[in-house]
Amino acid sequence: MSLAGTMGGHKRKPWLKRLADTSEPYLYSAPSLILIVTVMLVPLALGISYAFRDIQLLNPFSGGFIGLDHFRALGEDTAFYRALKNTLWWTGASVFLQFTFGLILALLLDKPFWGRGVVQALVFLPWAVPSFLAGLNWAWLFNPVIGPLPHWFFALGLIDQPTNLLSDPHYAMWGPILANVWWGIPFFAITLLAALQAIPRDLYEAASIDGATGLQRFTSITLPFLAPTIAITVLLRTVWISNFADLIVVMTGGGPADRTQIVASYIFTQAFRRLDFGYASAIALVLLALLMAYSMLIILLRQSLLSKD
Repeated sequence: MSLAGTMGGHKRKPWLKRLADTSEPYLYSAPSLILIVTVMLVPLALGISYAFRDIQLLNPFSGGFIGLDHFRALGEDTAFYRALKNTLWWTGASVFLQFTFGLILALLLDKPFWGRGVVQALVFLPWAVPSFLAGLNWAWLFNPVIGPLPHWFFALGLIDQPTNLLSDPHYAMWGPILANVWWGIPFFAITLLAALQAIPRDLYEAASIDGATGLQRFTSITLPFLAPTIAITVLLRTVWISNFADLIVVMTGGGPADRTQIVASYIFTQAFRRLDFGYASAIALVLLALLMAYSMLIILLRQSLLSKD
């Protein structure tokens, strides 16, 4: 067969056809990419730019570029450092208690028993409650006029008289923490239960034959298999709770005397009460940097756990 015939049998496609074939996958994903850029990246870029500009809604002459002035003011802002300290306490206590009770629930629900489906539905119910409504309900529970909790604490001898703990500077943070624990336990219970059910049962049977106790099976089989899931769930909940100001705003508003003010609620205060979007954006950018650094550490830890497996 001649060279001309060979070339004739394999004619090159027109350039428009080649362009269409090449761009076809990108055209399919274009709507999603455009939505992501519009909804996520554009607001993020605007928020970062606000951190370097003077954006005050009540000042018609604001809007100019001020460089690092917001960050210099932030370095001398004692309210921010108090909010950062409260954020560590709020996040650490919430994540620890949510994980502990979520793991206990997951271990209990992993065992077959009559009515387990109904119990699972009841356990997962708080996750379906809107956070605003959960905060409002818990604020009522802590109210000594219409709520039972202060009277129960008084009957148990935990407090001297039935008072609203949300107005006590020493105990106010425990109100949102308890509400957050109740609301967030199902997340850990669901994810850890799924991970537990993926563990081969043959391993437990072999360990039982070898004479391993329940604690030994838990530490040598259950925890190693759960470690990657624990790492990613703790990472997600830490980031979410650090940015989660709903319960704080609804239950205490950051008070009393800023004892429950966290960084996320402090951003809300600066942006929507003082209408200083530039300073609020600077605070948000600092929080973003801290959470990104934390996330990188947890991801590296999870990768090391996976590599050991």
